[in-house]
Amino acid sequence: MCRVPASSMDAFNKSALDFSLDDDSKSTASKILLSLTLSLLAVITTTMNSMVITAIIVTRKLHHPANYLICSLAFTDLLVAILVMPFSIVYIIKEAWVMGQVVCNMWLSVDITCCTCSILHLAAIALDRYRAITDAVEYARKRTSRRAAIMIVAVWVISIFISLPPLLWRHHQASDDEGCLIKHDHIAFTIYSTFGAFYIPLALILILYYKIYRAAKSLYVKRGASQLSKQTMNGTMLPLCSDRDPQSPDTLSPPEKSFSDLSTEGDRVRITNKSPQEGSRRERSSRKQRISGNREKKAATTLGLILGAFVICWLPFFLKEVIVNTCATCGTSAAVADFLTWLGYLNSLINPLIYTIFNEDFKKAFKKLIKCGHYM
Repeated sequence: MCRVPASSMDAFNKSALDFSLDDDSKSTASKILLSLTLSLLAVITTTMNSMVITAIIVTRKLHHPANYLICSLAFTDLLVAILVMPFSIVYIIKEAWVMGQVVCNMWLSVDITCCTCSILHLAAIALDRYRAITDAVEYARKRTSRRAAIMIVAVWVISIFISLPPLLWRHHQASDDEGCLIKHDHIAFTIYSTFGAFYIPLALILILYYKIYRAAKSLYVKRGASQLSKQTMNGTMLPLCSDRDPQSPDTLSPPEKSFSDLSTEGDRVRITNKSPQEGSRRERSSRKQRISGNREKKAATTLGLILGAFVICWLPFFLKEVIVNTCATCGTSAAVADFLTWLGYLNSLINPLIYTIFNEDFKKAFKKLIKCGHYM
């Protein structure tokens, strides 16, 4: 039997120790990088939603019932950034829940309720915009601050009722060795929570935005035909119909313009002094088609961003919830579960961007806020 020299054994032990230290240092470095990345996302989410809330509060032009829904959505996403994300970062880095069951229950309550409420806000905004486009004149009279407040309260109440049963069930089944999570032992709880929090709102949002796009497309065609039908009066080209037809998208409130920028200032047909002989009927028809096509493309792009961001952020998480909680042999790693959870949290960062970036009033308000912050 061969005997290994002591010097060789020492060298082997030293190399093994160095390898272990290298693994530990790599693990520490990766955790630091991960915590910094997640913390940065939380800070950006907090900043963006705070700016939306502040802009609506300080800008008189944004004081509109539909914008109150945007403000409530931003407030909900702000709660996610402040009360949910930091605890999740600690949980991920520590790889265990170290803050006790009381804090765990509070964190899960806020997490589920606020995320559900954020999703339901998107459905409420879709419903509000659908009514504003398909029944503009009548709904304009009904669209009051009181109605917006009722919708916001209803969204919060529904969110609480959706999130409460799973939380109560977890309270009875809580076990310290399972960490801070909710595991549904019954399919009924999984169906109730996932369908109430995501799948039903998703179906509603898809249907409403499809109808919104169809209605907007129809309005673009009618508005284009109205604007390009002209009569000659004292040598001046004037529209036959008012430039602000009651049923045209121009009469929609600022949130509708933010949704699809239905009223594009550069596309408006202005009064000119050109004679009727200038330009052929074919040119006018081509211009109408170009204007209508551009607006339809813009509306489709905006709808694609809204729906795409929502589906990409939340669908993987809720698919995982259904699969894991209904299949006894199925499961996911902690890394995958954390990634899907934070993909859902990312929607709270994207919401203030998508729902305000297409609105010129919001853009101006943000610029003013940034200038004020620069001079402070």
